[in-house]
This record gives sequence, structure tokens and C-alpha cells, in this order.
Amino acid sequence: MTKTPTLAVWKFTSCDGCQLTLLDCEDELLALAGRVRITHFAEASSAMESGPYDVSLVEGSVTTEEERRRIIEIREQSRILVAIGACATHGGIQALRNFADVTEFTSVVYASPEYIATLGTSTPISAHVPVDFELRGCPIDRRQLLDTLCAFLAGRAPDIPNTSVCTECKRRGTTCVMVAEGIPCLGPVTQAGCGALCPAYHRGCFGCFGPMAKPNIHALLPILRVNGMDTDDIDRVFATYAAAAPGFANRSGDEPA
Repeated sequence: MTKTPTLAVWKFTSCDGCQLTLLDCEDELLALAGRVRITHFAEASSAMESGPYDVSLVEGSVTTEEERRRIIEIREQSRILVAIGACATHGGIQALRNFADVTEFTSVVYASPEYIATLGTSTPISAHVPVDFELRGCPIDRRQLLDTLCAFLAGRAPDIPNTSVCTECKRRGTTCVMVAEGIPCLGPVTQAGCGALCPAYHRGCFGCFGPMAKPNIHALLPILRVNGMDTDDIDRVFATYAAAAPGFANRSGDEPA
């Protein structure tokens, strides 16, 4: 008798948006439930089973010592581990702490900061354990999620794009908002996978899928300036969803000498 594959979904420091994307699949999730056994998914059920797990989806960044220990345990119990969302793949918005003093933050926000147990950094899952695949975005794209889960069931590799968001604008016939209307857009340096959602709704890409492979940031900076962004604006837009990503590391807006 063929063993039914097991699926586990885990939460670290995050907003739960990527887990909700999975729940929002509704009809597709019901069909998927007939092919896999969901053994751990606190967002959906209180019924939890111990590992090992065939596939683990991990949402959120590592921001506490407890999370650092827990991700190692999950990795040991998981045949395939997939980091889902900007927090798990790049540290998320909370990675802004990596460039400041967390002690100062906690002293301002909390009445008794001595009770707050947190690390000084927010880091992606890959900084602590090997990750087999990454699904980017804030939140992840449901089509990519379903394709990835179906790929595992079919025994093939997931179809994860490695081009820029601009290629997706071309495929769906969306006029470039930056060229045609002067709307600042990070599409030329951001990894595809969202279906060019923001440009399709007359907005520039915010870079939530993180940098594409070898992004040419410095070629984009003069165009952003021409379209009305000053150095502070440029720094801010690169320091949002993927602030800690190496490809977006130069957030000062300064071009190389």
C-alpha cells in the first residue's frame, strides 16, 4: 500500500498572511487534502502529529533563540523544507531591526523590556538550516504554492521563475507604468512570480518578492530619480519587504564610484 505523503505547516515570526493564502485556496485545498495528510497546521487544526514529515512549509523569520532551536528540529524532521513568504526568505519587514539597536526599540515600546526575549536580528530560514525551495512574496502567490505542492506529489521540481517582474508585465500585456507614466517601479530588479500584480493595477512594484538573480540596481537608480524619488525615498523602498536581502543591500541610493 502506498504511503500517503505528509505535510506540515509551521509559523515563525510573521503576520500569518502566507498561511492564510494556503487556506484561501479552498476548493484546491480540499482536493489536495485527498492526496496528502496534513499532520501539523496550527492555523487550520488543533490536531497535530509528530514527524517525520515529507514536506514542511515554513512561514516567518527567526527572531528569537527559541525559534532558532525550533527550526533546526523541524529541518531534522522534514524530508523537504520550503520557506514561504518574504519573512522566511529574506527576514521580512522586521529585518529593519538588523540596521538599528533593538534594545533601544524595546525600551521605548515596552514598559518592562527586561521580559522581552528577542534576538538583535531577524533572519531568513536559510540562514539557519538548508532550504530546498523558496516561495517569495508578501504574501506568497497561491498559484506558485499550488504548483509547488503538486510538483512534489508528481515527483518533479517546482517551476520557480528566475526572471524579473518586467517579463510578467510583458506576458500579460501590461503597459510599463514607469516608462509610460513615470510611476516608480522595482519590477526590473525584482524576482517574478506574482504575475505582475501591482503594475496590473496601475501601481509600481514594491519588491516584495525580493531581488532577482544579479539585479542591476545601479542602472535603475537614475530612472527612479527621474521619476521623482529622492535618496530617502529610494532607501525606504528598498528597505521594506526584503531589507536584509543581499541583492537589495545597497539601500543608500548612491551609485558606485
